Amino acid sequence: MSISQIMSTRVVSVHMDDSLQSLRELFAATGFHHLVVVNDNILKGIISDRDLMKAVSPFVDTISERMLDRATLDKKAHQIMTREVITLTSNDSIYTAITLFNQNKISCIPIINEKKHPVGIVSWRDVMKYMQSRIEAKR
Repeated sequence: MSISQIMSTRVVSVHMDDSLQSLRELFAATGFHHLVVVNDNILKGIISDRDLMKAVSPFVDTISERMLDRATLDKKAHQIMTREVITLTSNDSIYTAITLFNQNKISCIPIINEKKHPVGIVSWRDVMKYMQSRIEAKR
């Protein structure tokens, strides 16, 4: 079975020079845990909500916030993104995705087309939901 059957086609992309403030707003608005970073619609990196939390001062929006804390929101996406992105194509198998999840410390895999444009994303949760549905179908 191909990954296209379980991937999400709703992919939120950001640009390399987008500020961490705008990324923070996107994460809050979408509820997503990963944003793909593109340049000319070509995948260049990925940012997780955890990457953002590590890069932004924990004092932002607190009573203890200082100017230096607020300045962490001015950093750019390219400064915190993962550049070595593990990807799949929509023709790859779910088994291949499972193998990649098990061999790497990742929680999602962007799905790209032949031009390296993001067309989807699959998370380990998507794989688990698929496996659960397979088990339930056999009951």
